Amino acid sequence: MTTPSSGTWNYPTPIRFGPGCLSQLPQACKALGMRRPLLVTDKGLADLPIVAKAMEFCAENGLGRSVYNQVNPNPNGRDVDGALDALRRGGHDGVIAFGGGSALDVGKAVALMAGQNRPLWDFEDAGDNWTRVDEAGMLPCVAVPTTSGTGSEVGRCSVIINELEKRKVIIFHPRMLPERVLLDPQLTVGLPAHLTAAVGMDALSHNLEAFCAPGYHPQADGIALQGMVLIQRALVQCVENGDDLAARQDMLVASMMGATAFQKGLGAMHSLSHPIGAHLKAHHGLTNAIVMPYVLEFNAPVITERMEQLARVLDLPGSGLEAVMAWVLDLRQRLNIPHTLEALGFEARHAQLLAQPAAEDPTAPTNPRPLTAENVEPLFLRALEGVLEHR
Repeated sequence: MTTPSSGTWNYPTPIRFGPGCLSQLPQACKALGMRRPLLVTDKGLADLPIVAKAMEFCAENGLGRSVYNQVNPNPNGRDVDGALDALRRGGHDGVIAFGGGSALDVGKAVALMAGQNRPLWDFEDAGDNWTRVDEAGMLPCVAVPTTSGTGSEVGRCSVIINELEKRKVIIFHPRMLPERVLLDPQLTVGLPAHLTAAVGMDALSHNLEAFCAPGYHPQADGIALQGMVLIQRALVQCVENGDDLAARQDMLVASMMGATAFQKGLGAMHSLSHPIGAHLKAHHGLTNAIVMPYVLEFNAPVITERMEQLARVLDLPGSGLEAVMAWVLDLRQRLNIPHTLEALGFEARHAQLLAQPAAEDPTAPTNPRPLTAENVEPLFLRALEGVLEHR
């Protein structure tokens, strides 16, 4: 077992990493002018010692503080409204987004919405909607991830379900990028094995789709490749030995790298996953993990060179798509990831229902092959029926 590292990075935002760096939370808040932060977290973390420890650090350093802990696993507009109400009633001057992707997304959205007069949905990531934001009404945000999947701590958006429209909406503004991040692998040690696997596959999907997205972005490609090297090294180890801090740190970093790289774009794994999550309330990482090989096969004709390069970098036996597919399928099996969408309650009727929303998802335009309702519907069905040519 290797020893985890500690240090500070300044890309893409100031990041402190290493075991025990949660203790620097008060300093991060004070550096941003916070004196009374609101810690936003989810129901599953509410009663765990790590939340109490974060609040203890704040109290010891003279910070007023409060906790909002009602965020749902698939956050919706009501989650943002509830946390926003708590922030305003408590007179809070900043946000600590603490938890998995759901809590991070809600925390960032609350920091955005603190002083806005428009509804949340007016800031959907479409066209120049982000220019509607009154930047003077935004509050500072410190992000503290407790899982290793979304990388939302270094993202400039939040994914929130609009329940009236039954779709996941991406809320975007450049300044939604948290101004301080703490990556403490000790906070992820208690994550159960099945969730460690699901969020780890989410991190893989971010790096993999960013690498495959068309366009010229060598920085994103390099980050995504190294992110996948870390995942290959650490994900199974984290699931099998959750106390391995070095592996936990590798996964935290790989998750952050995926979210940094996907400014280049994502693709059909997310295009399919978003409407499934909105309709079936399925875990986002698990959905990405299930559809991953089917999307790789769908994109096969136009990602040949990418798969050759990835197979070389990961030093896989064989070459190209065959080697990458074998690795992905073996990884899923070792992590007990279901092979088909049936495990999520997906039925044949959903393929037709969700084909158009998937084709219109904001992640669809950067899929290597164009997505339409006509080709997405059979792709859904292949993922439901377990049909793969490369196995």
